[in-house]
Amino acid sequence: MCGGIFEVDNKNRKIKELNEVLKDPNIWDNPSNAEKITKELSSLKNLVNPVIKIKDNIDVLKQFNEFSQAELDEELKLQFESLFKETDELLKEEEILTYLNGKYDNNPAIFEIHAGAGGTESCDWALMLSRMYTKYFEKKGYSYEMIDKQDGEEAGLKSIVYIVKGNYAYGYLKNEKGVHRLVRLSPFDSNNRRHTSFAAVDVIPEFDNNIDINFNDKDLRIDVYRSTGAGGQGVNTTDSAVRITHLPTGIVVTCQNERSQLKNKETALKVLKSKLYQIELKKRQDAVNDIKKDHNEIEFGSQIRSYVLHPYSMIKDHRTGYETSNVNKVLDGDLDDFIESNLKGEKI
Repeated sequence: MCGGIFEVDNKNRKIKELNEVLKDPNIWDNPSNAEKITKELSSLKNLVNPVIKIKDNIDVLKQFNEFSQAELDEELKLQFESLFKETDELLKEEEILTYLNGKYDNNPAIFEIHAGAGGTESCDWALMLSRMYTKYFEKKGYSYEMIDKQDGEEAGLKSIVYIVKGNYAYGYLKNEKGVHRLVRLSPFDSNNRRHTSFAAVDVIPEFDNNIDINFNDKDLRIDVYRSTGAGGQGVNTTDSAVRITHLPTGIVVTCQNERSQLKNKETALKVLKSKLYQIELKKRQDAVNDIKKDHNEIEFGSQIRSYVLHPYSMIKDHRTGYETSNVNKVLDGDLDDFIESNLKGEKI
């Protein structure tokens, strides 16, 4: 069980071992290895600390249980209720970790949003999804970096790509992959008619630079161009944006967030390697034909979740049946119930 109480002793021993390794003054002679160890140590602490907190809370709750009702004044009762609630929430979080046992669940995630057919409507919907997910990232305490963005012609986004880092980033986000459908009264329609829009989310794990993926330079077409962005003094006047096309597969990766062409190229190559590695994994599982199945057509009938803002308010996940009428809360990044129900595989 990930982070389970029975594994605490083993993880504590591992924490002590890693702390000893990091005391070596020569550890940073190999920065890549040192960073890997530091990341593993941080991940272990994040797993162990809540379990220790739960055990401590239970010990205190047992002490409360020794009091009679007459001995518990109002202040003690409030302390008991608060501690009980905190412990219950921590236990629920630990339960979720038991579902995050995939090989790459603790990896960072490469998170993409693409507008579907529908022009400005779909581009605006892609922008709304971008806002929703970045708010979710912030609530989870994840760091995220936008590495590419293609603006819509009139409004919104054609596409946007983030690298999301944090505990179990890929594990929590992996089930968001699919088509998301929006129904609303269009703010772009002068007749205020109802429109249906689609956007697709794609999520893959980011793999470290040591993954065994090789490609020939002749397989790559590398284009450089001027980054898009704000005008004025902040405008980028150099051709620093990089687009890499992997000719054998047709995969295209772009990066334009850095002013340095070299840094953009390094990031784009890292994303490309992750995408190619995912394809290789699919091949090993005899499922290479499924790698793009969720996004062949970003249109009606292929959605995983519907967001209805008119004529009623409802967001429904079509895989689990989970739904809520509190659409504003969800669009403000409160996705925990949807994500957790998918992790558990619960069908309502």
